[in-house]
Amino acid sequence: MHVTMIGTGYVGLVSGACFSEFGHTVTCVDKDTGKIDALRAGRIPIFEPGLEKLVATNVAAGRLTFTTELQRPVADADAVFIAVGTPSRRGDGHADLTYVFEAAREVAKALDGYTVIITKSTVPVGTGAEVARIVGEARPDADFDVASNPEFLREGAAISDFMRPDRVVVGTESDRAREVIRELYRSLFLNETPVMFTSRQTAELIKYAANAFLATKITFINEIANLCEQVDADVQDVARGIGLDGRIGNKFLHAGPGYGGSCFPKDTLALLRTAESLGLPLDIVKATVAVNGQRKKDMAQKIIDACGGSVQGKTVAVLGLTFKPNTDDMRDSPSLDIIPALLAAGARVRAHDPAGMDEARKLLAGIEYCDDAYDTLVGAHALAILTEWNAYRALDMPRVKALLQAPVLIDMRNIYDPQTMGNLGFTYISIGRPAVRP
Repeated sequence: MHVTMIGTGYVGLVSGACFSEFGHTVTCVDKDTGKIDALRAGRIPIFEPGLEKLVATNVAAGRLTFTTELQRPVADADAVFIAVGTPSRRGDGHADLTYVFEAAREVAKALDGYTVIITKSTVPVGTGAEVARIVGEARPDADFDVASNPEFLREGAAISDFMRPDRVVVGTESDRAREVIRELYRSLFLNETPVMFTSRQTAELIKYAANAFLATKITFINEIANLCEQVDADVQDVARGIGLDGRIGNKFLHAGPGYGGSCFPKDTLALLRTAESLGLPLDIVKATVAVNGQRKKDMAQKIIDACGGSVQGKTVAVLGLTFKPNTDDMRDSPSLDIIPALLAAGARVRAHDPAGMDEARKLLAGIEYCDDAYDTLVGAHALAILTEWNAYRALDMPRVKALLQAPVLIDMRNIYDPQTMGNLGFTYISIGRPAVRP
């Protein structure tokens, strides 16, 4: 089939590359000339394991191309995906649908023959209906359907998530659209992947509800971690104890400095705004958003307390800047709250991240960026691990201790064993576990 992907951001690029791997002919369209030129030259604008190879393979096979011209790819397409950004609208938190509606208007002009227009972007309930209205008004003669096909890609594991998903959700009540989308995902049908067909508005809500639930789960275990610290309990054991319950499950029960990234912060807020506009406050989601925001601020104080109550004139080494490992994404990362708070308290900050430092430099000024994890530690009064990159999971701890001016380790991802750290002579502070001091 011929597929056109509007937008070459994270979702559009990964989805386009994966559809081409399924054997479809895919054209990715973007107005950003620099981005398209880079992609044509084989340079991938995002860090995602396996993506560079996947793109190169399918470009070489002639199944994947990149262009700034929309007219011909849309006219030739059986399916057009809208995969543009939907950031939080400045001032009120609603999803900004400007790019979605602009794409719909441009797609309408280029339609030629029956085409399924599919929203891949994360959009509030009712967006698909508005896209259909826009296209219908612009081209009353056009033969088309609008469907919703939300993405559930985890940064750092996006290709695997697309190729071997838990489920595929499709929102459409058109039999013709269903057949087109069945053919698009035929490889997954053969693998017996659950494919769920619903109404458009139901599919749109499934995406928001899923992200809000996962964000709530993270926030819940973070609050339990606070309680564990007060009563000398171990949050990891608590999480395992409740996660073994099949009704709860063990995923997203890892205590830490709060959720971030491109999805959870903006999607929980957008869901809140949608519900509030209908007179439904969604108090649980509202509490999740508030608690998570406060948690990031509290983590800076945790570091300050570990340094004896003041970081004035002290150096703090920070390992990990991105919101999670295996990505260069800095959006709403806890580091964006923690590091400025440390600077404001008078600390000097030295930092390292395996993939995120280029992005971090755009967002975090006044800190020293180091090329090596160990170089980051030299003379520091404390080490804070903010992101659980594999490179930080097996540090040479005697070397770490020798490089630090004071053997203080604040492990916000619980990747080290408290007793081992205590035996090595560290003051070891983690999340939801008793502090250990030599």
